[in-house]
Amino acid sequence: MPDPDRSVELLIREASRRFLVSANRVRVVRAPYRICPLGAHIDHQGGTVTAMAIDRGVLLAYLPTASRQVAISSLDFPGQVHFHLDEVPDKRNGEWGNYARGAARALQQRYSLSRGLQGLTSGRLDGGGLSSSAAVGVAYLMALEDANGLAVSPRENIALHSSIENGYLGLKIGILDQAAILLSAANHLTRIDCATVQHQLFAYPTESPSFKIMLAFSGLKKALVGTDYNRRVAECRQAAGLLLAGAGRADRPHLLGNVRPAEYDAYRGQLEPVAARRAAHFFSELERVERGVAAWQRGDLTTFGRLMTESGASSITNYQCGCPPLVALYELLVSSPGVHGARFSGAGFRGCCVAFVEPDRADTLAHSVLSVYRKMHPELADNARVILCNSADCAEIVSRGTHSIPPT
Repeated sequence: MPDPDRSVELLIREASRRFLVSANRVRVVRAPYRICPLGAHIDHQGGTVTAMAIDRGVLLAYLPTASRQVAISSLDFPGQVHFHLDEVPDKRNGEWGNYARGAARALQQRYSLSRGLQGLTSGRLDGGGLSSSAAVGVAYLMALEDANGLAVSPRENIALHSSIENGYLGLKIGILDQAAILLSAANHLTRIDCATVQHQLFAYPTESPSFKIMLAFSGLKKALVGTDYNRRVAECRQAAGLLLAGAGRADRPHLLGNVRPAEYDAYRGQLEPVAARRAAHFFSELERVERGVAAWQRGDLTTFGRLMTESGASSITNYQCGCPPLVALYELLVSSPGVHGARFSGAGFRGCCVAFVEPDRADTLAHSVLSVYRKMHPELADNARVILCNSADCAEIVSRGTHSIPPT
């Protein structure tokens, strides 16, 4: 596993070379990727979710400038992002610079930005499901804020990132991704109420958690079918509208999080099959979240893992997401000895599955899962991989321009 401190050091060296400045002027923000063990697909409905940051993520080295120009390059993507803060371009489909432009737009709705920056990004787990886009969006927000001397709370940055995705990019996405990235702590489970943005951190009851996080990548780079993300959101809202109407509260926003469990029980029979499945997933997932938090606090990974697996099954059956390779990978994981539990990390149309596994068996499991999966899907074998990682702290500025780089 890469040494995070070494990765920062190497990025500072490269940024120093490219920016033509001494290394001690370069600043770095680290924004981790995230997993959601329980609480799948319910954040956009105001549900309660669990989350955890992992020790893989995005690094952004940057240098504040006296001008209002923003220029960003990447170690992982071609080309350069270049724009002026006075004329931030609209979204450009398929361009990796959208999150940088979106961050500038979002901040300028609330603040006056007088300084731009030069930036260099590093970090890519292409495959989906870990919210790498949210990580890079958070990194751009934090870098622009630091460059302009702004003190912005994590809660406000959650809202600002929502402005990037819901406003600038036009995605109907909840707050799970950025909240997990901005609020998590190592060896803790983060419980996030997506309606109120309140959160709690629950420490694992022993000093050394008895699990490793396994990320099993399917090798799919593009969805085999349309992901239908916005369609699923609309179906959930339709279900909420019918339930709220039955309860005589149709004036409430049509979110399943606004439906009381007793109202769901009373009026669920009025839902057509698709809406019934979406509501069944939402309310069963809410229950799994609460049971999962209690199991975590007891150190009961057997129960916690079983709930993860049940979440995965409900995602397939009730939320109706996933594709054959991801379903096969999920089924392989949950049938493997040493796996506490697993589910899709994301919607399962591409990307990876996340599993909690016994640490003593993690390396052997990683090898066996990858070997069997590659035989099941030889057409994806070249891009399939398995990574072991740990929980991590939330996004932070890890170097504020005083980093001392030893000589090569």
